Amino acid sequence: MTNETWGLVREELIKRVGRNNYVTWIEPLKFSDLRQGVARFEVPTSFFGDWVSRNFGDHIRAQLNHAGAQVDRVEFAVSATRPAAAPQPAAPAPAATRARPAARPAADADDMPGAPLDSRFTFDSFVVGKPNELAHAAARRVAEGGPVTFNPLFLYGGVGLGKTHLMHAIAHELQTRQPHLRVLYLSAEQFMYRFVQALRERQIMDFKELFRSVDVLMVDDVQFIAGKDSTQEEFFHTFNALVDQNKQIVISADRAPGEIKDLEDRIKSRLQCGLVVDLHPTDYELRLGILQQKVELYRSQYRGLVIADGVLEFLAHRITTNVRVLEGALTRLFAFASLVGREITLELAQDCLADILRASDRKLTIEEIQRKVADHYNIRLSDMIGPKRVRTIARPRQIAMYLAKQLTPRSLPEIGRRFGGRDHTTIMHGVRKIEELMATDSQLADDLQLLRRQLQG
Repeated sequence: MTNETWGLVREELIKRVGRNNYVTWIEPLKFSDLRQGVARFEVPTSFFGDWVSRNFGDHIRAQLNHAGAQVDRVEFAVSATRPAAAPQPAAPAPAATRARPAARPAADADDMPGAPLDSRFTFDSFVVGKPNELAHAAARRVAEGGPVTFNPLFLYGGVGLGKTHLMHAIAHELQTRQPHLRVLYLSAEQFMYRFVQALRERQIMDFKELFRSVDVLMVDDVQFIAGKDSTQEEFFHTFNALVDQNKQIVISADRAPGEIKDLEDRIKSRLQCGLVVDLHPTDYELRLGILQQKVELYRSQYRGLVIADGVLEFLAHRITTNVRVLEGALTRLFAFASLVGREITLELAQDCLADILRASDRKLTIEEIQRKVADHYNIRLSDMIGPKRVRTIARPRQIAMYLAKQLTPRSLPEIGRRFGGRDHTTIMHGVRKIEELMATDSQLADDLQLLRRQLQG
């Protein structure tokens, strides 16, 4: 295979993986040789090579074969001519908003492109209810921009519960109150991309200086860096540097710090040293409030549309998965009614949203509960339903029994049959045991809350 062939393959890969992925991950690859069915490429770092291999290796091999190269596998090795990366590589972050005083020198905003803030996500548009009132109050306190009282603020919860909304709202409020602050908002995935880019371009120190000069750091979906050792290393040092400067940090994730698998213990400890707040799944009142607010926004857009009594209450009862699904359903309903020129009635809602309503009615099975609990406690599914009675297996088994009783309509004898043909009294004992432990074992209570959220999410 020649470099010309690789050039043609790269042009095809742009179409397959997208231009952004191509520029970040494919363009830096340097074709080395093809011997005995193995295509070898030089990469800037071993981390870079591992990432490309996992995410784009199959694409590259397929396109090479399509070009007639007969490749069985691809390999990536760090170029011997490239200098080694710095021992503590920096993870430069893109700035969402950078209004700053003229007296403070900084790179142009284009040098650190950031995650854009959504103008819809403000405190005014955030509907507060019991499941999210603590998170809202904590976010409000940070957005006031006063002395740092808890650092970091860690927000966690399932999909569509308002984590990103609150983070954008904090950034918007800080812009308004203190426009001189350097507020940096980005996702953990973007954090990693900037980190890799800094490594590739050998601009570690420049990015390190820029990244650690912010006043407020906001990282969304931090669970993304779990298992990525080099990225975690720089995140840890950046976190420490900002805390030492008394700079505010706001983090979000889909679970509590201690529950993020493959996240380094020292990072978990750091994240837990501030205020950790859980956004609970929405209740009926909160869902109804969200729908009522959206209707008010839509009235100006869809003038003349009438929504019948009971429709919003029906949607709030039936669509319980997350807020995004709920809002998407209402958007579709208004758009459809506008196009066909009809009043939004209960019958119209049932017809228009039939697929969403069916998905919301999906019944949770005992098998799903067993698999989720087995994965959480790292035991085999066969052991959970088998005869073993050692504590490491018996306790997760009882937790699965408890969740099956709470989250499914199955009777105790039915549940017993799914747990290896156990008697209903065994299931009853397991349920009662978990109910007793919940009052005294905080770790078990946290595990149950996480499992329930994942199963119902």
